[in-house]
Amino acid sequence: MDRSTLDSFHQALIELQAALEELELLSKDTLKPVALDQSMVGRLSRIDAIQGAEMAQEASRRRKLQLARIPSALARIESGDFGRCLECDELIVIGRLRIDPTYSCCVKCAK
Repeated sequence: MDRSTLDSFHQALIELQAALEELELLSKDTLKPVALDQSMVGRLSRIDAIQGAEMAQEASRRRKLQLARIPSALARIESGDFGRCLECDELIVIGRLRIDPTYSCCVKCAK
């Protein structure tokens, strides 16, 4: 992979990290436990609120996982291993890396 492509992935990773950190900050209120005050909302509204809170927790979990993979991807760029599968050492298709530059395995090994 040429230096300009690596630089663009480096920049994309930095931007992704900033965006994910910002989303985590903005979504802190949605992660609070749902108050089940029956005088305030009906049963279906409470169910919707609980479901919304669970979805927010799962989204936060996925963001945190992706945030944890970013330093490793940046280190692979610096070491020259970026774009190679950690399992089989084959090249990862560039389209896959454009979808998510934190991927560390090719499609075959990711199964």
